[in-house]
Amino acid sequence: MRAIAAEAREPGRVYLTGGASAVLHGWRDSTIDVDITIVPENDRILRAIPEVKERLQVNVELASPADFVPPLPGWEERSAFISREGSISFHHFDFYTQALSKLERAHHKDLLDVDSMVRDGLVDPNRLARALRRGVAFAVQVSSHRSAHVACRCRAAGLALAVCAAER
Repeated sequence: MRAIAAEAREPGRVYLTGGASAVLHGWRDSTIDVDITIVPENDRILRAIPEVKERLQVNVELASPADFVPPLPGWEERSAFISREGSISFHHFDFYTQALSKLERAHHKDLLDVDSMVRDGLVDPNRLARALRRGVAFAVQVSSHRSAHVACRCRAAGLALAVCAAER
């Protein structure tokens, strides 16, 4: 985080997601990459990423859950603060949107991450199920095949999540 923030001259936010969030919360010991979203985009930081990757021997990717699913309304306000380095604030990308994205992909590791989010109280399963229903309605309105596919997958995941919540 310090290496990325050292390049910034203007204030901004960097959102960490996926494996980076999992490592910082102790759900995993390591990750193969650090997925980040920079808001607003910052040319100095973008140009510095290849050098940071090489120097720290870590793969840094520009990626977020919003690349795969529509972000849930209010995601920025729900993005948990991690730390501030210089003029950059680091946050976890909203755990509800992360969970939605992970449920859509449904990889084993992703499902374990969602379970950890619920276990650690970062995601309430009932609230996520409601958000999934709202998100599905939003996704269906988007005019792309991928969004319709995501909506169908998320509807199934939402139903499964609601059942899990009822069992807890």
